[in-house]
Amino acid sequence: MYRALPTDVVDALLAHPDWNRRSRVAQHQPNITPEQWARTILAERDERHRRLMTMVAADRWAELPEDACRTLATDPSPRVRSEAARLKGLPASLAVALAADPDGGVRAVACRPAWPHLDAPARAALLADSHDTVRTRALLLHHQEHPMTREVFETLKSQREALEGCFLEPGLAAHLARHGDAAERRALAGNPRLSQDLVALLGEDPDDGVRFAVSTRADLTEEQRAAIRHDFDPGVRYRTLDWVEALHDDPYAMRRLAASSHPLVRRSVARARHLPPEAVERLARDEDRVVQLFLAESCDDAPAEMLLRVWRWWDGGLTVPDRPRSHPNFPREDLLRYADDPSPRMRAWLSTTRGPPLTWWRGSAAIRARKCATGLPSTRGCPRWQRHGCWRTRTNTSATRPLGTPVCRPASWRNS
Repeated sequence: MYRALPTDVVDALLAHPDWNRRSRVAQHQPNITPEQWARTILAERDERHRRLMTMVAADRWAELPEDACRTLATDPSPRVRSEAARLKGLPASLAVALAADPDGGVRAVACRPAWPHLDAPARAALLADSHDTVRTRALLLHHQEHPMTREVFETLKSQREALEGCFLEPGLAAHLARHGDAAERRALAGNPRLSQDLVALLGEDPDDGVRFAVSTRADLTEEQRAAIRHDFDPGVRYRTLDWVEALHDDPYAMRRLAASSHPLVRRSVARARHLPPEAVERLARDEDRVVQLFLAESCDDAPAEMLLRVWRWWDGGLTVPDRPRSHPNFPREDLLRYADDPSPRMRAWLSTTRGPPLTWWRGSAAIRARKCATGLPSTRGCPRWQRHGCWRTRTNTSATRPLGTPVCRPASWRNS
């Protein structure tokens, strides 16, 4: 399911009568078109299934045709409408309509995508909404453009979002940067609306977590980033940086960021589906093994030599199963040289590889004979073995012959 399947196969799977099968395809199959998403979601008669399918489409950033979005935005179920409000590429008119939905949960979700398209009266209505969540989200969006005072900040039940993204009054921001607790300073360190003098101040903070958060900001030059002292544990699982992922389609940015001194920046670059050759070459030799692992898992341009190197040491789980072995660039020829490899992992991989290419069988007459003995299609020059009454099968060709069982002989030896 993780590999791109032909369109007609995906069509058949998405129309499968078993809900679990349809759900699994929607969650994992990379080759689903917008039309297939629309057809699958709208075909679900069960409200729960329709909501879950819409949720998966939103989580996977799938773009649906406008008519499908319009149908979902007017769905009888408020849960379906709230998931529709999260869809990527939702038309502005539908986002505005959902922000005025009679259900408070729908308005709370639609508030963010609709906000840039709302006029002043509509924004004021959300700021005075009867639903607590709607009012809070509208307030946070309002203060991304207008300074938030200390009085407003202290009324918030959860202040983390305000610290991370709101435009704080200079006095409030300076007070929090100097006297806030470590958790507040860490949240503030990633705020894109923070002034440069406070960014520099937090870059020298005594708390390593604060300095690390500053070092991953998008507005730093590489010189500034390299100057910030922070500890980076290669064994810790860090979340990749959203601002780097947003630049995955920019070749210039990828070349520049692939040379960053910060491992987390390079890891985030390695998650790109395609990269310029210079960036691939640099990341394939990266001293951080996780960079190479992410490149093997996510980038279709990863080189064969690096993929084989990663396979030698990585045996953990991946977001995409069977990578790097299922990678299109993974070596698939001249593999018999690994039959005597000192690495048990390499020998085990060789013994479990399925569907070997013909080049595997051209090494010797003995190998060609064994191919015939296992019942695989014979090749030129290969004797045809008598399989009737023979103990050998496809699954035990390497087993020891049981006592008292006949031994196969080539047809030419039958009367010898």
